[in-house]
Amino acid sequence: MLRLTVNQIIEKISNEETFHAVAADYSFTIKIDEYVHYMCGAVHDGHQFRKELWSNCIHTEYERWYEEDPATKQMVQSNPIVIAGMDSRFEYDLNRAPESAIYEDAWGKQLWDTSLSDEEKGKSLLKHHNFYKVVDTLVAKLEEKFGVCIVYDMHSYNWKRWDREVPTWNLGTTNVDQVRFKNDIETWRATLGKTPFPNGIKSTSKVNDAFLGNGYFLKYISQHFNNTLVLATEISKVYCDELAYIMYPEVIDAVETYLKTELKKHAEAFYKAHKL
Repeated sequence: MLRLTVNQIIEKISNEETFHAVAADYSFTIKIDEYVHYMCGAVHDGHQFRKELWSNCIHTEYERWYEEDPATKQMVQSNPIVIAGMDSRFEYDLNRAPESAIYEDAWGKQLWDTSLSDEEKGKSLLKHHNFYKVVDTLVAKLEEKFGVCIVYDMHSYNWKRWDREVPTWNLGTTNVDQVRFKNDIETWRATLGKTPFPNGIKSTSKVNDAFLGNGYFLKYISQHFNNTLVLATEISKVYCDELAYIMYPEVIDAVETYLKTELKKHAEAFYKAHKL
């Protein structure tokens, strides 16, 4: 893996080079093994939290982890193109617009003892800005090369906080063209519903049941690119004990193994249906 500036990453994408890299400021990773018409994103995978913010943060490390999406990068890491955040959403949220990316409170609890200075906010917002410069370049390259593109926007959610049964997988589609991409949405939902989980975990999948797909990553790409579908794909945290702070590696591995083949199949069917 290389350590590259944002401009170096953009140059490599523009030249259609394959590479694995971490941003020079360690805010995100990107790998491109092959230029294909699909990519995966895991914007909430990160857990890093800038040290200068530690003493000012009211939330504990566990409380931050609880709201992050751990292992969502790992679930799709076998695919050719993957971009993932390394920083916690509690520093800045890549799935929110810049003006709301830095929390004042989080899930009903004040986040900071003292409001952040403009300088502190600026450091975080620069990382947010640079991430989207790369996303913009990458999706533009894929649309230019293939005419159409599909993005698998991976997230997770805390099923134990709900007071009703929620699906193992949820697709949020309210901000994509549900008519044009109706079949692609349904086939992806059906594919996820067949995930062979270990330990007797049941796999169910629904559309717009727990979340609606209102994230900035999806909205940004959808609003800037006419021929790219973003599928906001949320897995309930059946792959960990969200209350005991324990990960289940065998469940994560099962999801990764399944998506390694099934995600590619779905992306190929998308391309066949929509290629220009």
